[in-house]
Amino acid sequence: MAPRRMDTKPVITCLKTLLIVYSIVFWITGLILLAVGVWGKLMLGPYLSLIAENSTNAPYVLIGTGITIIIFGLFGCSATCRGSPWMLKLYAMFLSLVFLAELIAGISGFVFRHEIKGDFLRMYSDAVQHYNSQDERSRAVDHVQRSLKCCGVFNYTSWISSAYYPASGIPASCCITLADCNPLDLRNATIGPTKVHQQGCYKLVISFIETNMGIIAGVAFGIAFSQLIGMLLACCLSRFITANQYEMV
Repeated sequence: MAPRRMDTKPVITCLKTLLIVYSIVFWITGLILLAVGVWGKLMLGPYLSLIAENSTNAPYVLIGTGITIIIFGLFGCSATCRGSPWMLKLYAMFLSLVFLAELIAGISGFVFRHEIKGDFLRMYSDAVQHYNSQDERSRAVDHVQRSLKCCGVFNYTSWISSAYYPASGIPASCCITLADCNPLDLRNATIGPTKVHQQGCYKLVISFIETNMGIIAGVAFGIAFSQLIGMLLACCLSRFITANQYEMV
């Protein structure tokens, strides 16, 4: 039995080294997810709030996932250093659960991407029609129009049928140059259109979201599949340690 114990020690040492390296990388990915979640909240928040009310929770999900991964990354390092089979099995179970959750979320986002576009068109059109420059959705519309240099849903004429237009004209957030815009010009049906951006926001926002959500999805899928490696390493190390303990008895 002694020679067999000697043979398993190098394998256990190698697996421990690999799993510690992986756990450190896993911990770093937690930081990345946390940063992406914060970035998503700051940069995509106004756009997401115009898609659906519940979609604004997406950045918080990434932030929560990132924090959880950071904690379990540290747990994985501790489990590996201690060589505890039950801790390693728990670590492997957590990795498998996170992998499945991220895979389901990624597939769901891909499958329902066309519904997201339809929801955005409906919600953005509704936000324009009920714009009042004061509430959260109105501020989101202003942010979109200023950031992307656009006006209305398909063009500035979207504002003509809105509740805001009869009294105030086209919103100032549509202006090409804010200093060159005044309320009287924006209420004038002839002068107003010459002072604002001609391109609508719908296509620009969809392009912006698809580009940035593609980055987020790529990071999420990369992390998800890397967790398979960690899960296999944790399971193998747990089995070798358990087997080695039995051989020593």
